[in-house]
Amino acid sequence: MRPFVKIARVNAILAAALFVSTAAAQQPNAATASATTVAPTQAQKNIEAYLRNLYAFGPDVKLIVGPLKESAVQGILETNIDVTIGENKENAKFYVSKDGKFLFRGELSDMTKDPLAENLAQIRITDAPALGDPNAPVTIVEYSDFECPICRNLHDALRSILPNYPGKVRVIFKDFPIEQLHPWARTAAIAGRCAYQQKPEAFWRLYDLIYDNQEVISAANAWTKMTDYSAKVGLDGDAFKSCMASPEAGAAVNASHANGEKLEVNSTPTLFVNGRRMVGADANLIQQYINYELAKAGASKSAEKR
Repeated sequence: MRPFVKIARVNAILAAALFVSTAAAQQPNAATASATTVAPTQAQKNIEAYLRNLYAFGPDVKLIVGPLKESAVQGILETNIDVTIGENKENAKFYVSKDGKFLFRGELSDMTKDPLAENLAQIRITDAPALGDPNAPVTIVEYSDFECPICRNLHDALRSILPNYPGKVRVIFKDFPIEQLHPWARTAAIAGRCAYQQKPEAFWRLYDLIYDNQEVISAANAWTKMTDYSAKVGLDGDAFKSCMASPEAGAAVNASHANGEKLEVNSTPTLFVNGRRMVGADANLIQQYINYELAKAGASKSAEKR
């Protein structure tokens, strides 16, 4: 893992300049190959110049403004902007008016559609580790990376929150390793997948062990640590090692990651609480979402009885 101080410094610069705070989540780079192979338009040059001047980005900072394309809103174009500082890369979607006068970042919301229903329709929860009552009124789908420090914070937050909602909250884990930032995240994801395939309930014990010992795991020892942890959670060692080396486990991790990308997950952890998106590990916000959904479910039941 890269030195923490360096990452914190770079992430602070990026957060202050262009992006939602990376203290809330870990983000991979989204490559914009077309922007590097096609000469930028004047509009792209204007945006780059504006941002460099506004945030004092010197020549050591690589800033790429992707092609401008039509958005869902008439008169508004969208573009992806990549910022690279050293080995750290970030990406964000920006919008610009067609006359080139206004630039802004945010989410465009179509109020004629139910965003929660759309998210739920795209989340794939079959063949994924699940914890809690299948009939619980609240389902949290967690897209996480085992090496991500903010995901460890989420793990700790959920461990303290879930006992307060017995039978009311179900958690489903989805792999989203960010290999550009975390060299052993994929190994851990495959280990989790193998634990789940051999003994589904063992996944959550392995999940705890990995996050509780995150600081002592490295790219060099990840395989050994995973096999050690597999023994601690009662898995068959030979079967576990065979699974770790198999293409099937890796394919399952890839499928989970692809599902996250379809939902425009680009940082970890990203949660969906009954379809409501949340990025980061804010325990208070998680409880707010849970309480809201429980109150809504209670109101619905009361209405049915009338």
